Amino acid sequence: MVNPASSQPASAERRLAELRIELPPVPTPLGAYVESVQTGNLLYLSGMLPVVGHEPKFVGRIGREFDVEEGRAATRIATLNALSTAKKHLGSLDRVTKVVKLGVYLATQGDFTAHAKVADAASELLRDVFGEDKTSVRIVLGVASVPLGLPVEVEVVFEVEA
Repeated sequence: MVNPASSQPASAERRLAELRIELPPVPTPLGAYVESVQTGNLLYLSGMLPVVGHEPKFVGRIGREFDVEEGRAATRIATLNALSTAKKHLGSLDRVTKVVKLGVYLATQGDFTAHAKVADAASELLRDVFGEDKTSVRIVLGVASVPLGLPVEVEVVFEVEA
Protein backbone atom coordinates (compact mmCIF):
# COMPACT_ATOMS: atom_id res chain seq x y z
CA MET A 1 0.00 0.00 0.00
CA VAL A 2 1.31 3.41 -0.90
CA ASN A 3 0.06 6.66 0.53
CA PRO A 4 -0.77 8.72 -2.60
CA ALA A 5 -0.03 12.00 -0.82
CA SER A 6 3.60 11.14 -0.13
CA SER A 7 4.43 8.08 -2.26
CA GLN A 8 5.66 6.47 0.98
CA PRO A 9 4.41 3.06 2.07
CA ALA A 10 1.33 3.34 4.30
CA SER A 11 2.10 3.01 7.99
CA ALA A 12 0.96 0.03 10.01
CA GLU A 13 -1.35 2.27 12.03
CA ARG A 14 -2.91 3.64 8.82
CA ARG A 15 -3.33 0.11 7.44
CA LEU A 16 -5.17 -0.93 10.60
CA ALA A 17 -7.58 1.96 10.12
CA GLU A 18 -8.00 1.25 6.38
CA LEU A 19 -8.68 -2.42 7.12
CA ARG A 20 -11.13 -1.36 9.87
CA ILE A 21 -9.26 -3.48 12.41
CA GLU A 22 -9.81 -2.55 16.02
CA LEU A 23 -7.25 -4.11 18.31
CA PRO A 24 -8.59 -5.97 21.34
CA PRO A 25 -7.64 -5.09 24.90
CA VAL A 26 -4.07 -6.09 25.71
CA PRO A 27 -4.10 -9.61 27.15
CA THR A 28 -2.85 -10.09 30.66
CA PRO A 29 -0.42 -12.86 31.61
CA LEU A 30 -2.02 -16.09 32.74
CA GLY A 31 1.03 -16.99 34.83
CA ALA A 32 4.38 -15.77 36.13
CA TYR A 33 5.73 -14.08 32.98
CA VAL A 34 5.46 -10.85 31.00
CA GLU A 35 3.82 -10.46 27.60
CA SER A 36 6.75 -8.71 25.90
CA VAL A 37 10.49 -8.19 26.26
CA GLN A 38 12.66 -5.95 24.11
CA THR A 39 16.38 -6.47 23.79
CA GLY A 40 18.15 -4.12 21.42
CA ASN A 41 16.02 -3.85 18.31
CA LEU A 42 14.16 -7.13 18.82
CA LEU A 43 10.76 -7.36 20.51
CA TYR A 44 9.84 -10.86 21.68
CA LEU A 45 6.23 -11.63 22.49
CA SER A 46 5.04 -14.42 24.76
CA GLY A 47 2.72 -16.96 23.22
CA MET A 48 -0.58 -15.29 22.38
CA LEU A 49 -3.84 -17.16 22.78
CA PRO A 50 -7.32 -16.65 21.28
CA VAL A 51 -8.64 -14.92 24.40
CA VAL A 52 -10.20 -11.54 25.01
CA GLY A 53 -9.21 -10.49 28.51
CA HIS A 54 -9.12 -13.76 30.38
CA GLU A 55 -12.02 -15.24 28.41
CA PRO A 56 -11.21 -18.03 25.92
CA LYS A 57 -13.01 -17.61 22.61
CA PHE A 58 -12.34 -21.18 21.42
CA VAL A 59 -11.74 -24.33 23.46
CA GLY A 60 -10.95 -27.60 21.72
CA ARG A 61 -8.90 -29.07 18.91
CA ILE A 62 -8.71 -28.19 15.25
CA GLY A 63 -9.92 -31.15 13.25
CA ARG A 64 -12.20 -32.30 16.06
CA GLU A 65 -14.24 -29.43 17.58
CA PHE A 66 -13.15 -26.88 14.96
CA ASP A 67 -12.72 -26.90 11.20
CA VAL A 68 -10.07 -25.00 9.24
CA GLU A 69 -12.10 -21.77 9.08
CA GLU A 70 -12.76 -21.78 12.83
CA GLY A 71 -9.06 -22.52 13.38
CA ARG A 72 -8.23 -19.52 11.20
CA ALA A 73 -10.61 -17.34 13.28
CA ALA A 74 -8.90 -18.46 16.50
CA THR A 75 -5.49 -17.80 14.95
CA ARG A 76 -6.58 -14.31 13.88
CA ILE A 77 -7.70 -13.46 17.44
CA ALA A 78 -4.36 -14.66 18.83
CA THR A 79 -2.51 -12.57 16.23
CA LEU A 80 -4.62 -9.49 17.03
CA ASN A 81 -3.59 -10.00 20.66
CA ALA A 82 0.04 -10.02 19.51
CA LEU A 83 -0.48 -6.74 17.66
CA SER A 84 -2.20 -5.22 20.69
CA THR A 85 0.68 -6.28 22.95
CA ALA A 86 3.31 -4.94 20.56
CA LYS A 87 1.47 -1.63 20.28
CA LYS A 88 1.28 -1.28 24.05
CA HIS A 89 5.02 -1.98 24.37
CA LEU A 90 6.10 0.27 21.48
CA GLY A 91 3.48 3.02 21.62
CA SER A 92 2.87 2.60 17.88
CA LEU A 93 3.05 -0.30 15.45
CA ASP A 94 4.80 2.09 13.07
CA ARG A 95 7.98 1.35 15.06
CA VAL A 96 8.00 -2.21 13.68
CA THR A 97 10.58 -2.45 10.91
CA LYS A 98 10.22 -6.19 10.22
CA VAL A 99 8.26 -9.23 11.33
CA VAL A 100 11.22 -11.53 11.97
CA LYS A 101 9.63 -14.80 13.03
CA LEU A 102 6.15 -16.22 13.42
CA GLY A 103 5.47 -19.44 15.30
CA VAL A 104 2.01 -21.00 15.18
CA TYR A 105 1.27 -23.93 17.49
CA LEU A 106 -1.95 -25.78 16.75
CA ALA A 107 -3.67 -28.28 19.03
CA THR A 108 -5.03 -30.65 16.42
CA GLN A 109 -6.72 -33.98 16.01
CA GLY A 110 -4.09 -36.61 15.13
CA ASP A 111 -4.96 -36.93 11.43
CA PHE A 112 -5.29 -33.18 10.76
CA THR A 113 -2.98 -31.99 7.94
CA ALA A 114 -4.13 -28.46 6.98
CA HIS A 115 -1.80 -26.70 9.44
CA ALA A 116 -0.52 -24.24 6.84
CA LYS A 117 -4.03 -23.07 5.90
CA VAL A 118 -4.82 -22.31 9.55
CA ALA A 119 -1.47 -20.58 10.16
CA ASP A 120 -1.94 -18.47 7.02
CA ALA A 121 -4.52 -16.44 8.98
CA ALA A 122 -1.67 -15.08 11.13
CA SER A 123 0.72 -14.59 8.21
CA GLU A 124 -1.91 -12.83 6.11
CA LEU A 125 -2.91 -10.47 8.93
CA LEU A 126 0.71 -9.52 9.63
CA ARG A 127 1.34 -9.02 5.90
CA ASP A 128 -1.77 -6.86 5.57
CA VAL A 129 -0.78 -4.67 8.53
CA PHE A 130 2.97 -4.35 7.95
CA GLY A 131 3.30 -4.93 4.19
CA GLU A 132 4.64 -7.69 1.97
CA ASP A 133 8.23 -6.48 2.39
CA LYS A 134 8.12 -7.15 6.16
CA THR A 135 6.87 -10.75 5.95
CA SER A 136 8.55 -13.23 8.31
CA VAL A 137 9.88 -16.74 8.37
CA ARG A 138 7.45 -19.14 10.02
CA ILE A 139 7.18 -22.42 11.85
CA VAL A 140 3.86 -24.24 12.20
CA LEU A 141 3.56 -27.19 14.54
CA GLY A 142 0.76 -29.50 15.55
CA VAL A 143 0.99 -30.04 19.31
CA ALA A 144 -0.69 -32.24 21.91
CA SER A 145 -2.15 -29.29 23.81
CA VAL A 146 -2.11 -25.54 24.27
CA PRO A 147 -2.81 -23.77 27.61
CA LEU A 148 -6.45 -23.71 28.76
CA GLY A 149 -7.41 -26.29 26.12
CA LEU A 150 -7.28 -23.64 23.40
CA PRO A 151 -6.63 -24.63 19.78
CA VAL A 152 -3.82 -22.19 18.91
CA GLU A 153 -0.91 -20.22 20.32
CA VAL A 154 0.97 -17.63 18.26
CA GLU A 155 4.51 -16.42 18.95
CA VAL A 156 6.02 -13.39 17.19
CA VAL A 157 9.40 -11.69 17.10
CA PHE A 158 9.52 -8.15 15.67
CA GLU A 159 12.46 -6.02 14.64
CA VAL A 160 11.79 -2.50 15.87
CA GLU A 161 13.32 0.94 15.81
CA ALA A 162 15.73 0.98 18.74
